[in-house]
Amino acid sequence: MMKPEEVAQFLQEHPQFFNEYADLLADIQISHPQDDKVISLNERQVISLRERNRVLQDKLLELISFGEENDAIGEKMHRLAIALLAVSSLDELFNVLYFSLKEDFAVPLVALRLWNISSSAGSHAEFTLVSDDVRTIAESLPQPYCGNHVADEIKQWFGEGAEHLHSFAMIPLNAAQTIGLLVLGSPDAERFYPEMGTLHLKRLGELVCTTITRYDHAETASDAAQEDQATHEQQT
Repeated sequence: MMKPEEVAQFLQEHPQFFNEYADLLADIQISHPQDDKVISLNERQVISLRERNRVLQDKLLELISFGEENDAIGEKMHRLAIALLAVSSLDELFNVLYFSLKEDFAVPLVALRLWNISSSAGSHAEFTLVSDDVRTIAESLPQPYCGNHVADEIKQWFGEGAEHLHSFAMIPLNAAQTIGLLVLGSPDAERFYPEMGTLHLKRLGELVCTTITRYDHAETASDAAQEDQATHEQQT
């Protein structure tokens, strides 16, 4: 007696079989895949085609959903970029960034620490000194990190809200050198998960980093011009 796999192999190797026994196509009865009915081979083929069509439709709807989501994120990134181009002070820069992340991107809590830039002499909380360990973490990230754990020091940046956070995104700010770390926190453990794509997070980091360094350079140039002016006035 032939085994089922032998029958399958025979039919694959002899595609002309049903040409020679065409009546079998109409006479063969097989079980319905979803109940106890017996159906013809042709009916079973129709059911298989419908199942394949449903799978393809589901994949298409999923792709459309991803496309719409990416378009929405792209529009939000565009609005943030336009807003950051218009800032004229660090206070404005931070306010625009935090407002956009909270209101447009629905990120509950955001923390930012900066170093290696001249504006660090300011009184902003963003320039609070961080440990060498945190700097090492930021410098070692080849791309944004998403997951449920961050160093205790970083978690403390969120203050009282830290105990309610269960997922994080750490975004290194890399210019000629690493100048800081942007951290997003959420109470939803699945908001920032290890397998999620990080392309938009990386672009967010590049946008924030470029804006900060651009403003920092402009501020440095302005301070230098003021010093030159003061020196000139003293000499005259």
